[in-house]
Amino acid sequence: MKTKYALLLLLFQNVYTINAQELALVKENNLFGYINTSGEYAIQPQFKKASSFSGKYAAAIEGKKWGFINTSGEWVLKPEYDRVKDFNSGYVLVLKNDQWNYINASGEILNTPVKEKYYDFNDGVAFYRSHKKMGLLGTDGKLILEPTYDVIKPFINGYARVRNGDNWGMINKNGKVFIPLEYAEIGNYSNKGVWARKGETFGVIYNEQFNMITSADKIWDFNDHSKLTHARSNKKVGFINNKGEWVIKPIYEKVRAFNNGLAPVFNKSLWGYINEKGETILDFSFRDAEIFSSNGLAPIKEKKLWGFIDKKGKAIIPAEYQITASGLSLFNKNSIKGFHNGLARVKKNKKWGFLDKEGKVLGGKWYQNVELFVDTKQ
Repeated sequence: MKTKYALLLLLFQNVYTINAQELALVKENNLFGYINTSGEYAIQPQFKKASSFSGKYAAAIEGKKWGFINTSGEWVLKPEYDRVKDFNSGYVLVLKNDQWNYINASGEILNTPVKEKYYDFNDGVAFYRSHKKMGLLGTDGKLILEPTYDVIKPFINGYARVRNGDNWGMINKNGKVFIPLEYAEIGNYSNKGVWARKGETFGVIYNEQFNMITSADKIWDFNDHSKLTHARSNKKVGFINNKGEWVIKPIYEKVRAFNNGLAPVFNKSLWGYINEKGETILDFSFRDAEIFSSNGLAPIKEKKLWGFIDKKGKAIIPAEYQITASGLSLFNKNSIKGFHNGLARVKKNKKWGFLDKEGKVLGGKWYQNVELFVDTKQ
């Protein structure tokens, strides 16, 4: 009986491993291919141009035309398109014979009422424009929301900022008003709160209430890792909560977000780290500093290069790398600086690679370029 359960467990683990495959786009000898998290090639370099995977599929070029491959490197959509976007919600925008269309992985065209500009799907919703007004389109090709707004911004966590005239509010993916259009400015959705401006007054909307922030003249979006976000007053930056309170007074020249309990802060030409009580945990001694990742390491800059420290300030990976240069793929997704899912994308001696938390190079190999790993099970 135990042997039977062990075999079943092994089977489930193998299925999960297959389904949870992550791949990264890399460039070697001027050709693009894809590696797995072991540093092995899942798809050998063979494309002159390619993109990172968007779910199960990635755009690649053959000759002068674009198509889409699967995680085995097989063509799912043959290269016959002049331009392509990212797959999302089961559809992708492609340009062929001067006509944009939404198609699925079988190449079937989605019938829609779109007559003007085509917009990408994002989590089951696409924008729809008609007569200078914006609405929402569903993956069934039908309108979720008739053209109603002057502006709809991209959905984030299921909600989008909208504007009519000078007034901003927020809607959900069903087109229902979530925050009334009565604000001069509004931030992106977070369950921690949404910053907004009424007249000249800044505050945070939480539980349908606008909590004013005394003397604030700018607020940044909340993130998923802290109940605090940063705000500015009289050219100095501190941290607030969603009740409208200054938790950490605005005394810093620059700050970055809290993650893993610490935030980088800048004063007098150097960066340090504070905790959510405003206590200095790591002294101001770094030329530059980024947020801590979930593995407890943060990128810090010494002279012109970057290394990684732990939460006690101990150097774990020496400052020998660049981390900020942009990638070369069609769809650049490399805004993350530092560790992401256990690996850090870095550059050394004009070559790119990935480091693990001990500073070892993934697969012992460097490339012309690498992009972030992407989960292909979606």
